[in-house]
Amino acid sequence: MLDKLEAVENRYEQIGVELTRPEVVSDNEQFKRLMKEHSELTPIVEKYREYRAAKQSEAEAAELLSNGGLDRDFKELVEEELLEAKNKAAVCSDELKILLLPKDPNDDKNVIIEIRGGAGGEEAALFAASLFRMYNMYAESKHWHIEMINANETELGGYKEVVFMVEGSGAYSRFKYESGVHRVQRVPDTETQGRIHTSTVTVAVLPEAEEVEFELNPADLKIDTFRSSGAGGQHINKTSSAIRITHIPTGTVVECQDERSQYKNKDKAMKILRSRLFDAAQKEHDEAIASDRKSQVGTGDRSERIRTYNFPQGRVTDHRIGLTLYKLEQILNGDIDEIIDALITYYRTEALKSEEQQ
Repeated sequence: MLDKLEAVENRYEQIGVELTRPEVVSDNEQFKRLMKEHSELTPIVEKYREYRAAKQSEAEAAELLSNGGLDRDFKELVEEELLEAKNKAAVCSDELKILLLPKDPNDDKNVIIEIRGGAGGEEAALFAASLFRMYNMYAESKHWHIEMINANETELGGYKEVVFMVEGSGAYSRFKYESGVHRVQRVPDTETQGRIHTSTVTVAVLPEAEEVEFELNPADLKIDTFRSSGAGGQHINKTSSAIRITHIPTGTVVECQDERSQYKNKDKAMKILRSRLFDAAQKEHDEAIASDRKSQVGTGDRSERIRTYNFPQGRVTDHRIGLTLYKLEQILNGDIDEIIDALITYYRTEALKSEEQQ
């Protein structure tokens, strides 16, 4: 590990020199690429220097103790310093192991989020709207841009389906653990006897695929136009601006009707299609993840869930890590960092265990 850290520090210092050269500063693409790499290496180098300083303090304290001849008070002080330095070095070492884990290449990408009502009918659609609001508020707190792509609303204000994009550095790294079935337990407004109903909503999170990463063959696409439908907007049902694209080899279908312009809808639909197919292609090569998108969200059955939102008890439980928080209202208002941070820590720890076993 130390050899690897030395190499990282050398590369970090090399980039620092490169960034001062006029020919690099004037080359916008090269400058951006080096700045990104420098930024990614900074936390590793800082932690490595912290580790090295702790090891130096440990060595100096150990040398003082080995020489002997210290009075009792000073000896106790040095022993305390030695223990503190050892503990600090151990903590830094553990943190460095995690920092050196291979980074998910999709982490910095924009993200496409698809939310669909599962089991529970209208109640599921209403909770789909609650999750959409939660993710919007979370994205806004990060100053990320939200772009609506497609929505299929119900009469009561819920969503049978809502698809949107979040644009911002690191968006995928934060949202990727939201994929799966979200279960809600609450008493619907229509329930006269106060019985708790259980409904589900499925969430799929896809990293945005650039054209250079996944090229679509026009011959594989069937493109249809149709009239928009849904609540509001004078253009609804008047022009054939909505777009449906079918990827013939896989049968993947994407619809987009959020924009008045047919061209804008087509552009958005192509983004989703490219991202879905890119996501599926990646999963085929990853044994740890199922080979098609359906595994990401399951069937929507009540028993398949990653998280439960229990309204009567005001709690949210993430079943993957056994985390329960009694702050339902705050979470539905977009305060989900605590859950996401816990999930990141858990999966990094699991990745570290896997790395050590190899």
